[in-house]
Amino acid sequence: MIEKGGSIVVGLSGGADSCALLHFLVSIRDEYSLDIYACHVNHGIRGEEAERDEHFAEDFCKMLGVKLFTLHADVIGEAKRRGIGTELCGREIRYAFFEETAAKYGARIATAHTASDNAETILLKLTRGSGIQGLCGIPPVRDNIIRPLIESSRDDIENYCFRHGISYVTDSTNLTREYTRNKLRLDVVPVLKGINPSLENSLTAFSDRMREAYSYIRKNAVRLLSEAKCEDGYSVEILTSADEALFSEAVRVIFEEFDIIPEARHIELIRKIVYNGGAVEIRRSVFAISDGRLLKAVHKAQEEPKKNTDMVSVENGRMVCIANKKFTPFVINTDEFNNRKKINKNLFYNSLDYDTIPLTGVFRTRRAGDVFSLPKRNVTKTVKKLFTEMKIPKEQRDSIVMLADGNEIMWIEGTGASEKYKVNAGTSRVLVILTDEEVKQI
Repeated sequence: MIEKGGSIVVGLSGGADSCALLHFLVSIRDEYSLDIYACHVNHGIRGEEAERDEHFAEDFCKMLGVKLFTLHADVIGEAKRRGIGTELCGREIRYAFFEETAAKYGARIATAHTASDNAETILLKLTRGSGIQGLCGIPPVRDNIIRPLIESSRDDIENYCFRHGISYVTDSTNLTREYTRNKLRLDVVPVLKGINPSLENSLTAFSDRMREAYSYIRKNAVRLLSEAKCEDGYSVEILTSADEALFSEAVRVIFEEFDIIPEARHIELIRKIVYNGGAVEIRRSVFAISDGRLLKAVHKAQEEPKKNTDMVSVENGRMVCIANKKFTPFVINTDEFNNRKKINKNLFYNSLDYDTIPLTGVFRTRRAGDVFSLPKRNVTKTVKKLFTEMKIPKEQRDSIVMLADGNEIMWIEGTGASEKYKVNAGTSRVLVILTDEEVKQI
């Protein structure tokens, strides 16, 4: 991890782990001729406590003779803008800051992840049904990032701080059960350590074995993609000839270009569209698109808009496969619409004024910050609040299909079009979105 004469940027939160790491590296600074720097991020979330942490980091670095770089970030606001959770957003901001600072000094990045963090990560991945990659845990070395404490438990770290008289601060949010990781740390891990006191060591060994297995699958998935590569994407025929494990890993490799790891639900949806054609949104503006012959990854912002129907993930009349459901959007003129709606009332609720749909509209499932204007009521609500009022079970909410432009929802499966996009007297073309069964009825 460390070479003589090297430079290291340490992520310093002010907690016991990062303080122990920085103190240890400073203790070997002369022996290894190291240049050591520290980075601290004030996420703008915990008010006075965050200010306390920042001042502590400044004082701690002064005491050790380490240059400190500090970043002030509005993580909550940025998370809303990116359409992701605050925890993920905070992580992305931190690592971007670490990378930027490390690049200036030709340094490696050292983070204070411990064996306890690794154990919690593996358990968290297990509860979410992760594959082999997730069960590899936190890698000791990844690209330019090193984790010198990854085989030390949290108890080891606190003992080190005690022996060396190192003070540190405690993040109050670590003591609440608001976050899933905290629930594991406070409620689950103590029970498991009652069964196996060496839990961290056992899960570290487990993650080592998983990394060996994953390395084998990864090499073969890269080889598969090399064989499937075409001018405009990847051959569906070659991809689907491989074992499921290789196909899934090949999909993950494809989306590394966008710094995204598709979830299991995304991969299952992609597995469906490679046969039927369609599009799956992996993250905002990033899609997997298949015509049944080729599979490709696309960032819509990188493409020149062609026409409305392309940007809503389908060509006119092509089936949309999303959330394990199939819909067929198609465009008809107003006269035909008026005739057909007399026969099928679903046509009215599932129709929009086609010419009002933005070029950036896409089919997807819900995400944080989505809002919807209720028809005839001139009231805009968050989708979360709307689903609560409609008493839709929580386990069903993530599978409801929507037509969206950013966080503005134009149509919701089972609810219909929003007030802004509904068919009106001035409509000349109508976009109809129906299931296979509903299409047969008209």
